[in-house]
Amino acid sequence: MALRVAIAGDGQMGLVLAALAHERGHEVCIWSPILEDGLALARSRHSDRLPGFVLSEAIRVETNPHTALLGSDMVMMAIPVQYLRSACSRLAEHVPSGAVIASAAKGIEVGSLSAPSRIIHEQLQGHAAGQTEVVVLSGPNIASEISRGLPALMVAACGRAKSAICLQSALASPRLRIYTSDDVIGVEFAGAAKNVVAIAAGLVDGLGLGVNAKSALLARGLAEIARLGVVLGAQPTTFYGLAGLGDLATTCFSPQGRNRCCGEALGRGESLAEYCARSRCIIEGVETCRALVDQAGRLGVEMPIAQAVHAVLFEGLPPRESLARLMSRTSASES
Repeated sequence: MALRVAIAGDGQMGLVLAALAHERGHEVCIWSPILEDGLALARSRHSDRLPGFVLSEAIRVETNPHTALLGSDMVMMAIPVQYLRSACSRLAEHVPSGAVIASAAKGIEVGSLSAPSRIIHEQLQGHAAGQTEVVVLSGPNIASEISRGLPALMVAACGRAKSAICLQSALASPRLRIYTSDDVIGVEFAGAAKNVVAIAAGLVDGLGLGVNAKSALLARGLAEIARLGVVLGAQPTTFYGLAGLGDLATTCFSPQGRNRCCGEALGRGESLAEYCARSRCIIEGVETCRALVDQAGRLGVEMPIAQAVHAVLFEGLPPRESLARLMSRTSASES
């Protein structure tokens, strides 16, 4: 059945989700939160954020929230988490009652330590869609690969199975397989925390420390992600599936991984300010690292890799010294 699908956000994942929904025969509209960006996308059908991608003429681009979401059966939020709250406040009164609401954001909001689904839920309270549960969409999904038609797998997580299945049915295709899950906390937290480990993996690449070190870092990074995730209420098995290990491996090894690329630049001596100035994309792992270390500290959970990345990003510690501190930690049993 064809649906009316609204995509909030015109970044890499927003464009990819719009294309996927269009290919499935749905009527698709992208809401661009920035007027100039929306007008440019509507005119050119191209975006510097996703080189080589061409947006179908059949996909509408709107900058007005009301016209973008009017009559939508499904609304997908593809807004970076640190900007999600303000975007949702603009959209809340326009989200139709009964629409399936999905989130493709990966991160933790600084200050509130809120996950994207919680931000969306809070901002929709008091409006028509205020009681709708949010479906979390995650997994190993490098946007540039999906846009080229390469095969991919994702996870749709929601406490209400019907909503997760609806999203699964709306997007699944021969090149995109979507699994469902009821572990919203685990799927969402894994997608956020892996970006921080990916920055650490980039540091290893930038310093030329080799595959042995990088693979070990990935394994120990997954262990600390799972450790805090379980304390937050996640299911342990989630961290060894698509949203956990799958997404972490992709982000740590992909040449296109934004967070890994950021870490690699820092490892080679570039400053964070210099890298962010020349990068065309938001590096979610940077602010998420700040939030993650805060969260771990409040809950008394040890996360040495996240703390090492934090020291490089925000405390001025040279990358080589930060990783040396990790290697000099007291030996212990693997857990």
